[in-house]
Amino acid sequence: MSNSTAITDIATLVTNDPSLGDNSPLGLIQDAAVVIEDGRVVWTGESSKAPATDNRVDAGGRAVLPGFVDSHSHLVFAGDRTQEFNARMSGRSYTAGGIRTTVAATRAATDEELERNLTHYLAEALRQGTTTFETKSGYGLTVADEARALRIAARHTDEVTYLGAHIVPPDHADDPAAYVDLVTGEMLDACAPYARWIDVFCEKGAFDGDQARTILTAGKARGLTPRVHANQLSYGPGVQLAVELDAASADHCTHLTAADVDALAHSRTVATLLPGAEFSTRAAWPDARRLLDAGVTVALSTDCNPGSSFTSSVPFCIALAVRDMRMTPDEAVWSATAGGAAALRRTDIGRLAPGARADLLLLEAPSHVHLAYRPGVPLVSGVWRNGVRVVG
Repeated sequence: MSNSTAITDIATLVTNDPSLGDNSPLGLIQDAAVVIEDGRVVWTGESSKAPATDNRVDAGGRAVLPGFVDSHSHLVFAGDRTQEFNARMSGRSYTAGGIRTTVAATRAATDEELERNLTHYLAEALRQGTTTFETKSGYGLTVADEARALRIAARHTDEVTYLGAHIVPPDHADDPAAYVDLVTGEMLDACAPYARWIDVFCEKGAFDGDQARTILTAGKARGLTPRVHANQLSYGPGVQLAVELDAASADHCTHLTAADVDALAHSRTVATLLPGAEFSTRAAWPDARRLLDAGVTVALSTDCNPGSSFTSSVPFCIALAVRDMRMTPDEAVWSATAGGAAALRRTDIGRLAPGARADLLLLEAPSHVHLAYRPGVPLVSGVWRNGVRVVG
């Protein structure tokens, strides 16, 4: 038997559907209501016009938004890199080498330890409004360890990414070509059944453009859609490769040429910006304004990982994006919801329109702008996932 719930007296409802609201990208409706039934949104509009339902929840003049879609995280890991962070904040620079520390700890951990760690951070993210998340392997770098990371992740999300090509592990340092063969052969065979996506860290010190193309092409042949860690630490071929292979997203996008921006603008590849990484490494900020003004679709995500961005808070990333990447509050909220959905090629999430999944959050504030206006304050007081209230 179906059960309908109306959330009424919403000061500001973010629908991300311009046709439902004020014709802005956020599709704002003031003094609004949303009706959910069987895990879906079935109606949105002015609160006074809300249809009769089995249950009512009074939002009390608060804002309601789609749940955050965190389209880039690395949550299957073990160990701790507090000392590395402390050293970096005390004056030493970040290099990709720190990944090896996590690889050693992850290989040594039991399945139970890895899953317990994963569910801990998922619960932490959910309390802060994240209702959909992508997560990657990449801290195992052996056939068995990559496959078990994805197997564990797949129990908790549909958005699982095979990142065997995170770095060349120490045991293959003398023969990177053999590692590429492993990633595109036996490791891919073991990992493909658990994954939807394939990713590669295309960067100096990780994988060059030719290696990355080989890896992503092999994944595509196995039905995995590419994503690329692109142009994070330096200028490079990552963004162009992402566009060439119709990757769902090019992630980081910190060092871009005019040609890179143009390529993204004329593709369906989303530029996923990860300000937590720049915050945690004191690196140059990506220029979101440049991308948005060129017409690029931008997503905003946490990059939650133990080395370079150990935050699970999308609200924190929204505040950083507004303050330091020249996004407007509206743009940052759109990018953390609808933008993340676009980066995962999903139309059922990231919006609150009839037919969409009833993934939504309630803010202790009258407007979504407070996410940037009140940084660091825990404003998310209620979360619904699939129509069920899971927080608050």
